[in-house]
Amino acid sequence: MTQKIPTTTSGEIMIKTVLHPVSDLAKAKDVYTALLGVEPQVDESYYVGYEADGQHIGLVPGGGPQKMESPVAYWEVDDIEAKVAELVAAGATVKEAAHSVGGTRVVATVVDVDGNVLGVLQD
Repeated sequence: MTQKIPTTTSGEIMIKTVLHPVSDLAKAKDVYTALLGVEPQVDESYYVGYEADGQHIGLVPGGGPQKMESPVAYWEVDDIEAKVAELVAAGATVKEAAHSVGGTRVVATVVDVDGNVLGVLQD
């Protein structure tokens, strides 16, 4: 399944890179592979990186030398219930079940195996 990445009115990708600190790279890779629906382009012991429709997502063991914390990024999906179920099957836990936030937008968040919050949305 190809994920839609939000763009600006000029067609540029709004978020170029999102990095997530992880304590267990192998377990985290399972969750992010399920979320993105693609295999990593870079798969090393010090970094796992994905390219999905122009979006780069990186997994950094231990948060790297800067000990970074994870931001919450929302990915647009075609079927939010199915995606949340897929993420849970891969090891994530539901933080916030799918619910309407106005109009036709539905959002949900899950927590990955390292406590990072991942958001999904459906319009």
